[in-house]
Amino acid sequence: MRAVGFWLEAALARAALAGLRALGPEAASNLGGAVLRFLGPWLPASTVAEGNLRRALPELDGPARQRIVRAVWENLGRVIAEFPHLAALRPNLQGPGFEIAGAEIVRALAARGGPMIFFSAHTGNWEMMPPIAAQYGIALSSFYRAPANPRIDALTATLRRRAMGMAVQNFPKGAHGAKAAFAHLARRGYLGILVDQKLNDGIEARFFGLPAMTTAAPATLALRFRAPVIPAHVERLGPARFRLVVEPPLALPETGDRAADIVALTQAINDHIEGWVRARPGEWLWLHRRWPSAEAPPRRPAAAEVTELLQDGRAAHP
Repeated sequence: MRAVGFWLEAALARAALAGLRALGPEAASNLGGAVLRFLGPWLPASTVAEGNLRRALPELDGPARQRIVRAVWENLGRVIAEFPHLAALRPNLQGPGFEIAGAEIVRALAARGGPMIFFSAHTGNWEMMPPIAAQYGIALSSFYRAPANPRIDALTATLRRRAMGMAVQNFPKGAHGAKAAFAHLARRGYLGILVDQKLNDGIEARFFGLPAMTTAAPATLALRFRAPVIPAHVERLGPARFRLVVEPPLALPETGDRAADIVALTQAINDHIEGWVRARPGEWLWLHRRWPSAEAPPRRPAAAEVTELLQDGRAAHP
């Protein structure tokens, strides 16, 4: 019965994608945005977003928070509806497509070669970053959370491959994926990591002035390979229209204390993401439980967790 359920779910997904593709990128984006802008505020995740906004931006009043929540749902609806159109989007300063701020940085990075780490967040349409990078000759591999339905997993993987038009590797989240990403960087690959969601096994860093468990993977890998760490995020300019903003690499700390350097670099990454979110709060995924609940048990010091992470890495990759 489970196999039948997977088949039916995948059939519905293919039909929905076909319908969105037939609409064209702009109309599909508008439809997806309108649907979730209407339905989203009634869903339980809106309560999570409201709570996050109260904690992170306490200066906002109720109507301002509600406007942001509606904008978040609208953006998410657009991201979903734009997915079957990613492969068709090209540089365009007017209608559907994208532009890039920092193109000279991207060209220099492509000429330099890897290993290299790009970090980003769930802003604008985050699915657009690898396809845009591919058009500059950068095969940006990344982590992903595999859907429970293997047919859906295969379908989304096919759409992403078409959008990027070049050979990339996508690594499942978890220990196996982490080892594969390590090997990818060792082969001088490019790696993209979305680092804005809570990771209970991460380290504690500040985000909007609040303690937030954050993945240490970008910092740990960057310091291990002395790889440039590139801030990059996608801004929404309109329906199926985006701007990829690429900034110069962050400075890698070199204090001689590896654990402290990882904490410092992780904090620098969080500070960058906070700046992006503050500038365009309606485009970030506030629906995720980013901060621990008040009743959460205390965590061990961040440095102790980083030390364990480094020891595990040495054991796996001597």
